[in-house]
Amino acid sequence: MVLAGIGAGLAAIAAGLGIGKIGGAAMDAIARQPEAASKIQTAMIIAAALIEGVALFAVVVALIAK
Repeated sequence: MVLAGIGAGLAAIAAGLGIGKIGGAAMDAIARQPEAASKIQTAMIIAAALIEGVALFAVVVALIAK
């Protein structure tokens, strides 16, 4: 049970780090090219959603595999 909690926590931490990296890179890109902000924002939201989906899957697998 403890290992399942550790696995779920690691998945959540990794998702947070990944989304943070995407957000930072998007802000840098928008600062360099403000006219492309809408396209960058759309790509950032899609990538963040995919990361959240993978993180949710990892949490479920960690809790089922206990």
